[in-house]
Amino acid sequence: MLHESARLDAMYQALADPTRRGMVERLTEGPASVSELARPFDISLSAIVQHLAVLEASGLVRSEKAGRVRTCRIEPAALTLAERWISERRERRKLWERRLDRLGDDLAATANDPEQTR
Repeated sequence: MLHESARLDAMYQALADPTRRGMVERLTEGPASVSELARPFDISLSAIVQHLAVLEASGLVRSEKAGRVRTCRIEPAALTLAERWISERRERRKLWERRLDRLGDDLAATANDPEQTR
């Protein structure tokens, strides 16, 4: 669990930056070279490479070099951990909503029953 927590922290940290989110968004369309990823951003190629390093360290992106071109790809399996974490929170929320609904029903029934308000 501790290892998963560190991986999740790295993923959310990587996605906290709008430039990196934009790069991930672009990579969901398919592989891209570093220069293709850099094109829409008004920052240096060096800064793009630094952003890619953060994305790769988080496990969200992987790259490979063929000759002089580094091609980046999204790592869809990495998102499974974040999806599972969010899903678990959603299920817990639903459980608490059901419990609170039942409590509300019980309180309403008690308020409407003069015998139980004494």
